[in-house]
Amino acid sequence: MTSTPPPAPAPARDRRALAAACTTVVLWASAFVSIRSAGDAYSPGALALGRLLAGTLVLGAILLVRREGLPGRGAWPGIAGSGLLWFGLYMVVLNWGEREVDAGTAAMVVNTGPLLIALLSAGLLGEGLPRRLLAGMAVSFAGAAVVGVSLSGEEGASVLGVLLCLLAAVAYAGGVVAQKPALRHGSALQVTTFGCLTGTVACLPFAGTLVSEAAAAPVPATLNMVYLGVFPTALAFTTWAYALARTTAGRMGATTYAVPALVVLMSWVLLDEIPAPLAVGGGVLCLAGVALSRSRAGRAGRGGPEDRR
Repeated sequence: MTSTPPPAPAPARDRRALAAACTTVVLWASAFVSIRSAGDAYSPGALALGRLLAGTLVLGAILLVRREGLPGRGAWPGIAGSGLLWFGLYMVVLNWGEREVDAGTAAMVVNTGPLLIALLSAGLLGEGLPRRLLAGMAVSFAGAAVVGVSLSGEEGASVLGVLLCLLAAVAYAGGVVAQKPALRHGSALQVTTFGCLTGTVACLPFAGTLVSEAAAAPVPATLNMVYLGVFPTALAFTTWAYALARTTAGRMGATTYAVPALVVLMSWVLLDEIPAPLAVGGGVLCLAGVALSRSRAGRAGRGGPEDRR
């Protein structure tokens, strides 16, 4: 009697994708703190352009060293969409929003984006909405809301700032959904590099402002801008694309619900902002929702294809 050979060892790849997603989440959380630090010296458009220039230079150098060349023709519509929405519009309006609200509140509002990602992915990419993903989203969204309430303070958050962060969430969601199909025609590095380049070109009208502000900016603010380009952009967007190519957009979007909790912790350590107990509780809920959204339904052989990814 011939036994059926075991399937290919997917868990190793899954662990690499999870490690890439975790790297992205930590670096994106640090970006909210760095944007607040650099925002005193750089206006929203100039900060976005400086960040994108640094990111494009690093990504371009790596692309040349690896000799990956250009992605396939089918990748370009998604690259253009993600470049304009996510690398361009998202970064400008998020920088603007963080001039009006604190980093934790901005992170909470922006992280309504995964809800939009899941809905858009279900409608445009046919990914479906597994029950565990929906349950994880609900738990994490509740945690993000708790974090936001805990950070609102006595004076509340700026209405303009909240609206700008909501616009950033929409741009983020649209960029993710546009990027997913592009990864079928190009590598994570290719799609990220040329998306970043597209966003850089879109932000070139801010070049004059960047030059004048850089001349007067303190060194720490400029270093924060460079950090934003090298780590939360060049590295984190590449690890994001790597993980996104190996799972669904909805599941990846749910992973970023951990960001507000990490922003609270980083603000505590780096900005000496002590989180309230309510914020800690919200952070725990965020992480619990992420764990639930990424868990497998039942044992092997149960659940649909989405649950077994």
